[in-house]
Amino acid sequence: GPGGGRREALALGGAAAAGLAAPAGPAWATQGYTAGRIPGLSKAKDGWQTYTRPEGKQGGHGVGWSEIPPYAFDVPEGWEETPVSIADGGGTEIDVRFKGEGMGSMFVVVAPVLRFTDAGFGADVRIKDIGPPEKLLMGFAPEILGGPLEDRDLDTTYISSKTCPVGDLDFYNYVTNRPRAIMSATSYKNRAFVLCVKASALQWRKHEAELRRIGESFQIIA
Repeated sequence: GPGGGRREALALGGAAAAGLAAPAGPAWATQGYTAGRIPGLSKAKDGWQTYTRPEGKQGGHGVGWSEIPPYAFDVPEGWEETPVSIADGGGTEIDVRFKGEGMGSMFVVVAPVLRFTDAGFGADVRIKDIGPPEKLLMGFAPEILGGPLEDRDLDTTYISSKTCPVGDLDFYNYVTNRPRAIMSATSYKNRAFVLCVKASALQWRKHEAELRRIGESFQIIA
């Protein structure tokens, strides 16, 4: 009705103001709204761009779910966001996908921690509360990698601690041989997050350093 447009404009103004109040630094730079899509990529710097999950991006929240806490990661300049299909392996829980021509692809899965633990709604669950790295990997590997993971397929597993804008978080990190993949997983509030980078053997040989950097850049910024 009348005034609706003005209310929307005010709401958008509020969102823009909230964006300005974000921590300083190129990683959190958000661009303006463009036709039907809210982009999250920063301007390129030294051949890399930072993707920050835009406020207002639609996602599989489910009824009664809180908003997905924003996360960020780096991708080489030229990597492009690609549509997420319900038919994807990983299904509705894939939140964003990127592809780098001749280099590989990556995506982020955001899943309710209720998949792994019976913490109640509104809980703040850390990754170590869910269980050891092996338990988490067995929980999501089949849908992310397209099949169960055997011991010989796992190259390395390690736990890293990172100081994110939300504070210190632990990350479980996995590198697999078949398929060639890098995964970085963490948990914050009532969500588990898994970033996965995949590449062919040839792409891995040529671009291992860049692919590892994507995985290592993953952080939660809410």
